[in-house]
Amino acid sequence: MSDAWTWTYLDAEANEMTGEGLPTTAFPSQSDAENWFGESWHELAAKGVDAVSLYRDGQLVYGPMALQPAE
Repeated sequence: MSDAWTWTYLDAEANEMTGEGLPTTAFPSQSDAENWFGESWHELAAKGVDAVSLYRDGQLVYGPMALQPAE
């Protein structure tokens, strides 16, 4: 059985965001998902993503994790 690690994207009101420019890639491991996120979070923030959550096979692993610095 293979795992599918995916990110969900949230706006400032904690609504799930979808659409063009927001990847829906499933990653084969948590490490792959986190490495991709580490390289991509600035681009996601520029597209209006306020926070992300990581899921494994549809189950929340962690999140929401804010992309903006703490005030």
